[in-house]
Amino acid sequence: MIRHIVMWKFKEGEEENMMRFRERLLALGKELPEVRSMEVGINIRPSERSYDAVLVSEFASMEDLASYQQNPRHLEISAFCKSIRTASAAVDYEV
Repeated sequence: MIRHIVMWKFKEGEEENMMRFRERLLALGKELPEVRSMEVGINIRPSERSYDAVLVSEFASMEDLASYQQNPRHLEISAFCKSIRTASAAVDYEV
């Protein structure tokens, strides 16, 4: 199994769009069969070094992760995120 984690920092004043982004990601995760599990959390203890939101998702294989990442809806959501974020970090590892 592959765990895919992404964290984002968002531009000031983008709280409403951050929540829209979260809801769109969660809806996508429920619709795509290759997504085994998905959580999107909003940071409740912001600090200078913390990120604003995190995605934790699991896939049966690297092929399923690639399929998710290449899905047109994911690409659309990703483009929206790029317009409201200032930074991101990601890690993928085997569980």
